[in-house]
Amino acid sequence: MSENNEKGAFIGIDLGTSGCRAVAVDAAAELLSEVSVRLPGPHHRDQGVSEQDPELWWQAVCQVLSVLREELKQNRICGIAVDGTSSTLLAANSEGTPLGPALMYDDTRAVGVLPQIKAAAPKGSAVISAGSSLAKAIYLASALEQRGICHLLHQADWILGRLSGRFGVSDENNALKLGYDAVSRNWPDWVFRLGVPSAWFPTVYRPGTDIAPISDQIARKLGLDPTIRIIAGTTDSTAAALAAGLAEPGQALSCLGTTLVLKVLSVKPIFAPEFGVYSQRLDDLWLVGGASNSGGAVMEQFFNRKEMARLSKLIDPNRLTGLDYYPLSRSGERFPTNDPSLPPRLEPRPQDDGRFFQAILEGIARIERDGYRRLRDLGAPAPTQVTTIGGGAVNQPWRRLREKILGIPVATSAQQQAAYGTALLASAAGAKTTRAC
Repeated sequence: MSENNEKGAFIGIDLGTSGCRAVAVDAAAELLSEVSVRLPGPHHRDQGVSEQDPELWWQAVCQVLSVLREELKQNRICGIAVDGTSSTLLAANSEGTPLGPALMYDDTRAVGVLPQIKAAAPKGSAVISAGSSLAKAIYLASALEQRGICHLLHQADWILGRLSGRFGVSDENNALKLGYDAVSRNWPDWVFRLGVPSAWFPTVYRPGTDIAPISDQIARKLGLDPTIRIIAGTTDSTAAALAAGLAEPGQALSCLGTTLVLKVLSVKPIFAPEFGVYSQRLDDLWLVGGASNSGGAVMEQFFNRKEMARLSKLIDPNRLTGLDYYPLSRSGERFPTNDPSLPPRLEPRPQDDGRFFQAILEGIARIERDGYRRLRDLGAPAPTQVTTIGGGAVNQPWRRLREKILGIPVATSAQQQAAYGTALLASAAGAKTTRAC
């Protein structure tokens, strides 16, 4: 605690596809404040292309920090950590300036480099996917002809760099799909035989590591204390698992956001890229899971929030529609089937909007069921209960529908923001250092 007895605050920032959320907690993990701002969606100008201007992320981060600065005037902000979407990648110059748009998690334009990766990577590596960070890195090296590239940075990496002035840093959760070996905790030699200079790869730290103080320039710009520490973050789904309190093997988490992400806590890692399955470290355990391209983005194509709230009241879990939908916003799936060309299946569309809406939710729930079955078949524990986080978690009629289709109890996480989990990382780092509040 500081000498003037201000209460310490720790901020977690969650960068998603459509928004930026920030949560502040105290040293006892009690929620102090939260704020969110919307982001324009990624651009999909061509098949397989999904990109976003990184400056939009930075503007959103500045907005949420400015709001929290005012709301936390009675607190001393001690640390900030950031999570971002897994395998979203950009190339930057020596000063951290992006050399083009970021390639988002669902960008699969690098599908042509897969044979090259498969020939080099060990069987089961998380990089064997058209959407992996490593596939994007090889694509960017070719597309930019290596001109001016000094850093390969994930979404959370780049924001960490903007806040601290230290680029070229990542965490072991984000770095996984760039080829980092999370088991031995190093960069394997085969990664550097794929034509991407080793100097571009970031230095990797464990999530929650104290990296550097906030840069003086950014502290002045945002009116923040220059002693604030910037902490290594994680991926959005791992942050969600931290927020939900997953701690024991067999506990499962479904993140119902723009996309559907499933996680099961396991004593051993499982890697099966042919099914879009990979594992992230969570201390001495492993979060085994995958991310489907299905999710809330599909519903938003057809209904606004008021319409979804109205139609949710009409859901009848005991009377399924019988419509065999596979809800995708565009072609391409990652998990439980890894097929970049899988088309959406949303027909026939009934005239009744309520029936159409329920059929979409049923389709997402079947993907969720099949995802957990896939994880179980690969050796992960079979969940006896699923905890839910994300925008869809508060939809109680959908929760009951999911319970019927999954066949196990479905609970709602007490903490609904991935940013809360990231704030816990910042708080834990503060507890380990003499700079703690």
